[in-house]
Amino acid sequence: MPNATVEYKKQIDSSQISLTEPARLKMVELLAGADEDIDSVRIFVSGGGCGGMSYGMTFTDSQTQYDSVLEGDGVKILVDPVALNYLHGCEVDFKSEGANQSFVFNNVFQAVGGSGACGGCGGASGGGGCGI
Repeated sequence: MPNATVEYKKQIDSSQISLTEPARLKMVELLAGADEDIDSVRIFVSGGGCGGMSYGMTFTDSQTQYDSVLEGDGVKILVDPVALNYLHGCEVDFKSEGANQSFVFNNVFQAVGGSGACGGCGGASGGGGCGI
């Protein structure tokens, strides 16, 4: 059997993950306030439990050879190949209702479950939501 070479797609297109304008603007704002070494946001997916998959984000200063990238208009998002499979067709939005602010993952891959809500780790936005 010949050795197979796995090729990873490096650019994320809008059919895989899209950002609403409010989400993009909030990410740009948060990245501007981050440490100077931080240049990206990593979107990740964590496993199960009774609520299904959990979707979240964190700042990052490192990119692996396997990461795919969504980049433009002041924001750079990294996603590993496993998470990208779970996020296919996802829209990342930012909701602000009074003191409540959070990133929301719409249209998450329904076959694997998940609420589409961020893990709620009380991030820098001050009103709960993803940890960026």
